[in-house]
Amino acid sequence: MSTDADRHFMRLAISLGARGLGRVWPNPAVGCVLVRNGRILARGWTQPGGRPHAEAMALAQAGAAARGATAYVSLEPCAHHGKTPPCSEALIGAGVVRVVTALTDPDPRVCGAGHARLRAMGIEVVEGVEADAARAGNAGFLMRIMRGRPFVTLKLALTLDGRIATATGQSRWITGPEARRYVHALRARHDAVLIGAGTARADNPDLQVRDLGMAWQPVRIVAAQALDVPLEGRLARSARDVPLWLLHGAAAPMPARAAWQGLGAQLAEVATDAQGLEPVALLRALGAQGLTRVFCEGGGALAASLLRAGLVDELVILSAGKAIGAEGRAGIGALGVGALQDAPRFELIEARALGGDILHRWRAAGA
Repeated sequence: MSTDADRHFMRLAISLGARGLGRVWPNPAVGCVLVRNGRILARGWTQPGGRPHAEAMALAQAGAAARGATAYVSLEPCAHHGKTPPCSEALIGAGVVRVVTALTDPDPRVCGAGHARLRAMGIEVVEGVEADAARAGNAGFLMRIMRGRPFVTLKLALTLDGRIATATGQSRWITGPEARRYVHALRARHDAVLIGAGTARADNPDLQVRDLGMAWQPVRIVAAQALDVPLEGRLARSARDVPLWLLHGAAAPMPARAAWQGLGAQLAEVATDAQGLEPVALLRALGAQGLTRVFCEGGGALAASLLRAGLVDELVILSAGKAIGAEGRAGIGALGVGALQDAPRFELIEARALGGDILHRWRAAGA
């Protein structure tokens, strides 16, 4: 039976776990708080690269004081031997007497075994505390384990009339500096940034997080069926320094493959359909590599492909007070929607001003 105190400390554990978002894949971003007599003894969260785990960090901080404590963990402690010993055994060895968790880990190697091991050793286990918040915080990990693909956030920076560029391709800058800084913060909380080949050609981006003092960068991914991405662009110049993955079709030219591999890029062949790279296959390929959270920055064709397939989990719209007109480039390509009831539907979860622009965040309906 959970208490108000349990819920309070679990919310803290969940917020600590969020510090690892974008840095811990393929592992979940877990937080742990050790408490005795209402006093916090130690806090921990999953470290970059996925280890040490949150429980190990908190136990190391608490030392002998962990004996007799309650551990609040945002995901069931692991029970299998991987690159680190099981966290359930570490909690037992430290003398913790009560463990409160938010979620059961759906990973087949755990999936209740951690809870069972703790109970078998006489430790009280309380499950399901603040489960909804924990589920939202680890939506990417849960998506990869249960559905084989990462959680997808689609970002669109649009004019008032839904355009992402002028007819000549000019798009810098539709939104203001506050909105652009917000986008960099979103990149930092995802494992990877995804664009299409058209955006790579038109914008020559480097897709790195800037001006946030970060010591790491998300993986940069380009969906390029024919590998028709400039070999002299900013992505190519930095391919050895920041991970760059190119997803392509079976017909991609061998010279282009060799050239990109020579520059340090990682290549993966993906099945195609009539519109290009098959979106489910694309995301499953990323899930197979361990990615849990992908931030898609377009362009319109890639956005439409993901929306048509129902693969956009969260939609971030940054709307600027400009109008370009019908000759401008649409933010979303053709969806083939003939009836309104067939349109992709999203539910608003946030709306606020960002400098001179408006942020809208939407979640896929029914998610």
